[in-house]
Amino acid sequence: MKYDIKYDPEQEPIAEPDPWKGRSSGMRCSSCIWFVPKQRVGTSNSDVNALIQVGRCRRHAPTMNGYPVVYTTDWCGDHRIDENKI
Repeated sequence: MKYDIKYDPEQEPIAEPDPWKGRSSGMRCSSCIWFVPKQRVGTSNSDVNALIQVGRCRRHAPTMNGYPVVYTTDWCGDHRIDENKI
């Protein structure tokens, strides 16, 4: 069986849509049951503090450095929805 398909190295490859694009948008640390936000004591409520929130991920046992520090916009494969945060 012979095919008449010829390879052209100068032709742009056809990009197929990414089926995983946007899948992690609802799986952020801010909505995870394992996320514990950092308590802010004695800090001013500036715009930067409101946008960037830091917390700890308590999914696994702590290491010598404690629980891992994560941002609310991070995500991982162990995400689990916390119904109280939605």
